[in-house]
Amino acid sequence: MTDIPLIQADRLHALMDAFIAHGGEADGGMHRLTLSAEDGAARDHLAAWMKTQGMVVTVDCMGNMVGLLDWAGPDGPVVMTGSHLDSQPHGGRYDGAYGVLAACEAVQSVRDGMIAQGIAPRCNLAIVDWTNEEGARFQPSLLGSAVYAGLLDADDARSRQDGDGVTVAQALGAIGYDGSTTFPKPQAYVELHVECNTVLEREGARFGAITRHWGAVKYRLAFIGRQAHTGPTPMEDRQDALLGAAQLIAALGAMPGRAEGTLYTSVGRLEVRPNSPNVVPGEAVLFLELRSPDQALIDWAETEMLAQADIAAKATRTRHETRYIDRRGVGFFDEGLIALATTEAAALGLVTRRLDTIAAHDAICMIHVCPSVVINVPSIGGVCHHPSERTSPEDLTLGAELLARMLWRLCEEGLAA
Repeated sequence: MTDIPLIQADRLHALMDAFIAHGGEADGGMHRLTLSAEDGAARDHLAAWMKTQGMVVTVDCMGNMVGLLDWAGPDGPVVMTGSHLDSQPHGGRYDGAYGVLAACEAVQSVRDGMIAQGIAPRCNLAIVDWTNEEGARFQPSLLGSAVYAGLLDADDARSRQDGDGVTVAQALGAIGYDGSTTFPKPQAYVELHVECNTVLEREGARFGAITRHWGAVKYRLAFIGRQAHTGPTPMEDRQDALLGAAQLIAALGAMPGRAEGTLYTSVGRLEVRPNSPNVVPGEAVLFLELRSPDQALIDWAETEMLAQADIAAKATRTRHETRYIDRRGVGFFDEGLIALATTEAAALGLVTRRLDTIAAHDAICMIHVCPSVVINVPSIGGVCHHPSERTSPEDLTLGAELLARMLWRLCEEGLAA
């Protein structure tokens, strides 16, 4: 097998620095909500870069962007890599965007190296930027990749509204990314990501491959009471929706201690109406989630959560209703791609740590399309979704190098039947 040339670290970091202009904040954070003006500018930047590399850029009805390096011929199999450019509100600069920009450097390095060595590639390469991976502006998360994988209806997804009533379709049109081209399905998908956890750092490891993703159930659950004056309304007459929500939040916090296994619970968003200091809330909407590596435990937690909601509603003379449910089962990534990652890491003298992912990645949807895997480099302190999110420059370079090595092998040797 041919020796694989190194990526150009300076070029990688310069590209990453250039994208900070699109939503970067003074405290080191990133505010680039999906389909916002900042996201539109980042997409324009990415599309321009792809075109300078001779890639064909396509955009589908969800705004998913794909740049294709069609160098193995129109009938050649496609290996796709990438992630997402959107961020959480005032989040970090590496979550998602690193996977897209490292893919750019990896693909460019593989192309240039194979051309220089006269190697005929056996696979085409594609870089993808998925729409609304974060789920911060539109719900659910993984919206773009879920439609691409056939897990969610496109018309349904395009009709989803943000907090201001703007639909996905309207937001796509506003930034000029309401496309219509359907990109063919790839034969393999590799996603590079910062770990967003502490396992690698804690164990002194520099590289990991995700073997399993946890399951999750996400609810939008509303408590409905009666709006009233906080002054003269007697306590015994109040139907306080926020009090009901608060009791359920407390119950959720106690559930992991009673679970027979590992369970994570949270409420990350709460919408209170009318949200006035002198008004007993008439409605409180919780965005809650349950996560576990054990599907049976997730099922138990969902039943228990609803039972606790009944108890909270009865205690506060309110009622609750479910507005939306998103369920994601426990799943596993491709062992063949994990083996490839392990081999290429070993060539650099590294041991590959097999990992779980608790957070969602677009590769979870891509499992339903083709062999898929997520590879990780460490997050300093495990921090993610926060302005202080960081990964060392050396580990950022390493991740891009390992991605390039995987792409090189796939292009040099082809995909197994």
